[in-house]
Amino acid sequence: MAPKAFLIAVIAAILAIAAPASAAYDYTVGDDAGWKLGVNYTRWAEGKEFRVGDKLLFKYNQDAHSVAKVNASDFQQCVASNASNVLTSGNDEITLSTPGTKWYICSIADHCTKGMKLVITVSTAQAPAPAPTPRTMPLPAPPSSPGTPATMPWPRAPSFPQTPATSAAGDASPLQSYMWILGALAAFKVILVPLAMFRQEFPLVC
Repeated sequence: MAPKAFLIAVIAAILAIAAPASAAYDYTVGDDAGWKLGVNYTRWAEGKEFRVGDKLLFKYNQDAHSVAKVNASDFQQCVASNASNVLTSGNDEITLSTPGTKWYICSIADHCTKGMKLVITVSTAQAPAPAPTPRTMPLPAPPSSPGTPATMPWPRAPSFPQTPATSAAGDASPLQSYMWILGALAAFKVILVPLAMFRQEFPLVC
């Protein structure tokens, strides 16, 4: 289940990256006003980025206007020399299939000279973002050859902290000195008590 969810997430990420590069836009010429007299189409085209794959939608009254695809010379003279390039459906859709400058006029009467003309520049489609470079993992170190066994270091003996040697009797603790005194008193008592008793029983005659 987890690998399937991961695959779906990867595909969604790829589509999200590729979507801005491949998305095409539909431009309604003149926006809500459409294709008619009294609209400044030069101003309408300003600030717009037309790319290959985008579409121009000409919406107009087919009984009063037309859309003619012309070249630069016909655009300047407001004439449509090629009648096969004149559209009259009232709802024309033109796909911008090639880059470059495109010219459009209304071929009815003097509508072109009155401002019903449009020139745009089409650029190539936006290049897709480069795929991320895969990260390379470092190669493992080659194993040692069979003829050369790996040497293992000998274990080191544990080291213990050195304790200072006991000092002389003069450095003995007070408790040890006290024990020595008690021992001496006990020995003195053992010797003196029998001696005193002996002197009481057998007094010395001078």
